[in-house]
Amino acid sequence: MGSQQVAVCQVSDLKLGEMRQFSVADKEILLAHTETGISAIAPHCSHYGAPLADGVLHNGRIVCPWHNACFSAADGTHLNPPGRDNLATFPIEIKSDTIYVQLPDTLTEHVTPPLADPDPSSDSRTFVIIGGGAAGDAAAQMLRQVGFQGSITLLIAEDNIPYDRTKLSKAYLQADKVQSPPSLRSPDFYQKHGIDIKTSAKVTSIDVESQQLTYSKEMSGKEASGKETTRSYDSLLIATGGIVNQLPIDGSDLTNVFPLHKAQDAAAILEAVKDAKKAVVIGAGFIGMETAASLTQQGLEVTVVAPDKVPFEKVLGESVGQLFQQIHKAEGVQFKLGTKATALKGKERVEAVELDSGEELPADLVIVGVGVKPATDFIDGLLLDEKTGSILVNQYLQATPSVYAAGDVTQFPHFITGQPTHIEHWQLAMQQGRIAACNMAGQQVTFKAVPFFWTGQFDIKLRYVGHSENYDDVIVQGSLADRSFLAFYAEGEQVMAVAGVGRDRDIAAISELFRLRKMPEAKAIKSSDIDWIERLVSS
Repeated sequence: MGSQQVAVCQVSDLKLGEMRQFSVADKEILLAHTETGISAIAPHCSHYGAPLADGVLHNGRIVCPWHNACFSAADGTHLNPPGRDNLATFPIEIKSDTIYVQLPDTLTEHVTPPLADPDPSSDSRTFVIIGGGAAGDAAAQMLRQVGFQGSITLLIAEDNIPYDRTKLSKAYLQADKVQSPPSLRSPDFYQKHGIDIKTSAKVTSIDVESQQLTYSKEMSGKEASGKETTRSYDSLLIATGGIVNQLPIDGSDLTNVFPLHKAQDAAAILEAVKDAKKAVVIGAGFIGMETAASLTQQGLEVTVVAPDKVPFEKVLGESVGQLFQQIHKAEGVQFKLGTKATALKGKERVEAVELDSGEELPADLVIVGVGVKPATDFIDGLLLDEKTGSILVNQYLQATPSVYAAGDVTQFPHFITGQPTHIEHWQLAMQQGRIAACNMAGQQVTFKAVPFFWTGQFDIKLRYVGHSENYDDVIVQGSLADRSFLAFYAEGEQVMAVAGVGRDRDIAAISELFRLRKMPEAKAIKSSDIDWIERLVSS
């Protein structure tokens, strides 16, 4: 493959601490000027392709403006999820104050990180990962990244290889036909790197003392012939995610009543949409509201039913929740809030939803989004939180010396307070999977990542960094009406979380301030409109 050296700009055009995207020789590149020099790397995030020039550059770290993936400005290494691949880098030469970059004729932006080859003869250990979601998949790859050459087995209860679950309530549910779920990696990737995937494999028990587990193969949701397999492990990662909460009312077993948690759920909903006109979504959380938006864009008449005063009231507060409700109502979504569904009615197929007010809502299909609980029912011998059923782990994500846990099943030390915390976010699960893998391989890496999540509904995108369940004040900078604001969630003077709409770059900067433990107190935010990029630069 050939290449050519092209002039990009003058050194003086790129200030220290600045990054800019350039179009040269019909290709796009990103130049970053850090304390260690100037580098040329691919310009788009390896997660969803966000333009990294719209993010922030600080201390050699590039933070993506969309979902806060992080990369090394020096060599493109992928530092923090989401995403999995490194950014391509290109050689630089400076001549007479002009920056020249050596570009290949065919440019590949994203590069798989170097992964160790499996070699049982040099490492006879067996590591087992239960769960093929964000945490389990990230852990499997990270084990090879940190040089583990032993056996890796990934046991997945579903019949799909790991896929992007975040798309199910958004782009996938807006498609015009059922498709395969969006896989995170190809089957060849797992085979090439010695990651043995067993799908439809439901773990039924774990013997922590003898370091063995038992699983059975499932067919169409039922155990096939009752045959079970017992497997020993040297180290185990439990990343089984969540189980959807059931709606304990009459009629929940009618046809066209669906949860939305797995790919098969989304596929079933898409099939039902073809013959439906009216949908009722029970639950005004993120899955419920994203689903309401997607079904409305499919042309259905949608009504959201929930006991809350406004959507997201507990997480985002009343004013931000009202904004989302207004946006949905402008698109035609109807709401029955402050009420509960008491029964689903119909002969075989759902026809109506009965509310506690006595009102009946016509429905051709019903989506139940009333949360999940940790999938830990099969676990004995580990310490579980009495309230949530989540696995208690230490700062290394260890439950015992040989058992680790990551993702929605964990109760882990809060990134600020150190108190046991349970959070169900896709990015956090990936972060925990990576850290757990490092520690399984013999490192001692403390988990102290800052939680982050995002949601997209109609044309509004919200980013949220941090975590707070007990905020006593919400400070808003900017304009809710203009859909350009930051909302700060404070417990006393400690800012615990920030949500933003139309302020992606600010959120990226704030996430770095959280990571550095340099967020200002609430009173400072109330007293002045802070320039968050400048605040990060001066930190």
